[in-house]
Amino acid sequence: MLASQPIAVPLDPAARADLAAMAEDTIAKGSRSFAAAARLFDAETRRSAMMLYAWCRHCDDTIDDQVLGFARRPLGTLGSGAERLALLETETLAALRGEPTSHPSFRAVADVVARHGLPQELLLQHLEGYRMDVEERHYATVTDTLTYCYHVAGVVGVMMSMVMGAKDETTLDRASDLGIAFQLTNIARDIVEDARVGRVYLPAEWLADADLKPGDLADPRQRPVVSLVANRLIDLAEPYYASAFHGLRELPPRSAWAVATAHGVYREIGMQVKGLGAHAWDARVSTGRRQKLGHVARGAAKAALARRGGPAGRSEALWTRPRLTGPAR
Repeated sequence: MLASQPIAVPLDPAARADLAAMAEDTIAKGSRSFAAAARLFDAETRRSAMMLYAWCRHCDDTIDDQVLGFARRPLGTLGSGAERLALLETETLAALRGEPTSHPSFRAVADVVARHGLPQELLLQHLEGYRMDVEERHYATVTDTLTYCYHVAGVVGVMMSMVMGAKDETTLDRASDLGIAFQLTNIARDIVEDARVGRVYLPAEWLADADLKPGDLADPRQRPVVSLVANRLIDLAEPYYASAFHGLRELPPRSAWAVATAHGVYREIGMQVKGLGAHAWDARVSTGRRQKLGHVARGAAKAALARRGGPAGRSEALWTRPRLTGPAR
């Protein structure tokens, strides 16, 4: 049964400023792509978006025993994966009750919840994505993979949309679509790196179609075939990116600009993976500073174009996020 929503209290301005500075440092080191887009938000939205990101980053690092997604801590310093996950849930809920926690990111997310009325259920849905990793879930079908994408990224899109002030169901669906598209792109880019540590997010049915076994994904001799499966992921992401574009019109202008910029940056990563073929994993695919600046300029145009168009129906063929079981605030 879903626990009742704790009543989080907004932080005072000085404490919030300190946590926002921590979050900005985290985002600058942990995700240059998101950092580039986040600069376009208005000041208040930017603070909350970064503070939410800091909590997501801390959760990810805790589960993976990493620091900012890169350097690994000594093995076993944080206990088993299940113990780490339990601690994340315990401390997240404690922060929502105003209780002391071990890391500032918990206080940061509690402030975001208080200011923007985020349902506790959304935070727990995100933690469920880490449970999938801890339990080494098997993804038999495309639906299984999309469900994972929702929990680790789609629900973050939903929370970000609420931070931006857009809370109607249709807009939240499109925000989820963007997060799912981002994660499909990430999976394609990181297929080989993930396989090396035993993580496979590709649908087993796709591997069977390609006559691949999970252990083949890290084998350099299999790169031409792996690239074909990666292309299927990039193609799968396209209708989710398209759906997300139509959600831009419901966001405040600066938020729409920021989201449109992120939309372009992440989509380009997927296009690079597809274009490089078997060489996509010779080095980590990313976008450079000049490319990001180009997407900043194009993002403004995309946001304006989305506003000029009328409402577009969302395809019924797209996987749709689960509806909340508790009341939104």
